[in-house]
Amino acid sequence: MYVVDFVEFPSDSTATSGRFFQEAFGWTPTEYGPTYTGLGGAGVDLGFQADPAERTGAPLVAIRTDDLEAARTAVEAAGGAITVETFAFPGGRRFHFREPGGSELAVWQPAD
Repeated sequence: MYVVDFVEFPSDSTATSGRFFQEAFGWTPTEYGPTYTGLGGAGVDLGFQADPAERTGAPLVAIRTDDLEAARTAVEAAGGAITVETFAFPGGRRFHFREPGGSELAVWQPAD
């Protein structure tokens, strides 16, 4: 199973980004600390990353899977390059990759 269900945006202020989308569209922000805010109710989950060490230069589309290792094998076999090794985060694990056209994406697997 591969489903796009999350998009992460770089942000200078995750709290400000969350408030903006709450006020403009009624979506629900959840602050996960000083550098990360999630947003629900948009049809696809959104996140805002302010940590300079972790934020990407462009929006990051995340693909959900039920088998992270198989997804990594498939990405590499198709010519994708791993840009961020697999890591754990609240809610699961993920890795980032660059597809041959140059876009960076992530694949994640929810925690059990």
